Amino acid sequence: MTSPPGGEPGLSGASPGDVSALVARLGATFRTGRTRPLAWRAEQLRGILRLLTAHEDELLAALAADLGKPPLEAYTTDVGFVKAEVDHALAHLGRWTRPERVPTPLLAQPGRAWVQREPLGVVLIIAPWNYPVQLTLGPLVGALAAGNCAVVKPSELAPATSAVLARRLPEHVDPAAVAVVEGGVPEASALLTERFDHILYTGNGRVARIVMAAAAAHLTPVTLELGGKSPVIVDRSAPVATAARRIAWGRYLNAGQTCIAPDYVLCHADRIDELTDAVGAAARAFYGSDPQTNPDYGRILNEHHVRRLVGYLSDGVIAFGGTHDATDRFLAPTALRDVPDDAPSMTEEIFGPVLPIRAVADVDEAVAFVNGREKPLALYVFTGNQGVARHVVDSTSSGSAVVNATLLQASVPGLPFGGVGASGTGAYHGHRGFSTFSHDKAVLRRAVRPDPDVAYPPSTRWKTRLVRRFL
Repeated sequence: MTSPPGGEPGLSGASPGDVSALVARLGATFRTGRTRPLAWRAEQLRGILRLLTAHEDELLAALAADLGKPPLEAYTTDVGFVKAEVDHALAHLGRWTRPERVPTPLLAQPGRAWVQREPLGVVLIIAPWNYPVQLTLGPLVGALAAGNCAVVKPSELAPATSAVLARRLPEHVDPAAVAVVEGGVPEASALLTERFDHILYTGNGRVARIVMAAAAAHLTPVTLELGGKSPVIVDRSAPVATAARRIAWGRYLNAGQTCIAPDYVLCHADRIDELTDAVGAAARAFYGSDPQTNPDYGRILNEHHVRRLVGYLSDGVIAFGGTHDATDRFLAPTALRDVPDDAPSMTEEIFGPVLPIRAVADVDEAVAFVNGREKPLALYVFTGNQGVARHVVDSTSSGSAVVNATLLQASVPGLPFGGVGASGTGAYHGHRGFSTFSHDKAVLRRAVRPDPDVAYPPSTRWKTRLVRRFL
């Protein structure tokens, strides 16, 4: 057990007994009502802002150590992203928590009815390694805005960032209500045996099934933020140069380790050569002819994942890129052509800087291809035709759909972030994050007088006529 300066102990290498005691302590805090006042919630959100501001350099250094993240990219996608989420929550917290009046039918008159948002209790947030600040603190913003206690489990695969969060978070938020548990599978398993009031897990489908099964033992609701293969459809009418830049940016940001990154491209056959060349040109413009030495290009998580990704290179013809160095955790921005539909790179989530580009005869073939596979977390379409854009969005199912851009949907606080089917269940960000960690309590208050006996037995012909007239 470690004790961050200025805060209550966090847990590292926690035993099941340690975890049980921690969850019990947070539950006791919640039952005191400490977390319910808006002033407390706002102060916790401001505490996250203080953490991000006061320890920005420490966080950026940790992100560089874990994933080779360039400073600007790390700030934009991790630190700055969470700051924007906090600012949005602070600006709207009063409105989100205001009771919502609903119409009261005649049978319940005289009375008033409303929906009252209340916190769930103690929630668990299990975060991944690819955006370890954003995907740890982002869900926590919603949980604290809703007035909950929370256990945060950062990924052990981003150990430097996990250590900073475990050390600094208790200094800036209420340590009686928020705790960090570091560690790997044993610690996560111990957490999952406990009864929580909600679990939000971000990661892969295999672990999500374990989380869901553990939650089922306690009938705990879950939000699962998963992934899958997010397609890009490039219509014949698309502005190819713009599409290529935006596809390359979305695919190669964070060395491709983004759950909503473009995972493959379905391009009109008439434009596929032009698009492939333009994506390669955009990658060179971003990262130079030697991306291994470019300070703006990140690194793969570890050598194992480099070898996994290199295995995809034999699935087709390398259009550009393909150079790699496992010891440096490096794989260049890469595109593949002539990849069979059943090849691993077309059936598995790549999660790296490899982009298969496949020709289609038209948009309808692209839509049919997408609909023949699991529902993706994101779908992107590039077109100069609004009718084509509407057709693609309306004819497919995905967690999000974006026209003429990639990744940017995640930066809009008013849009829910979540999947559908195999790409996840539930959503968060902005108001949806607050709602995810809240219970909508139905409240009816009826006046004591008058108390007409029309609804009470015994029934009469007059009562029957009256009731049937108004109901």
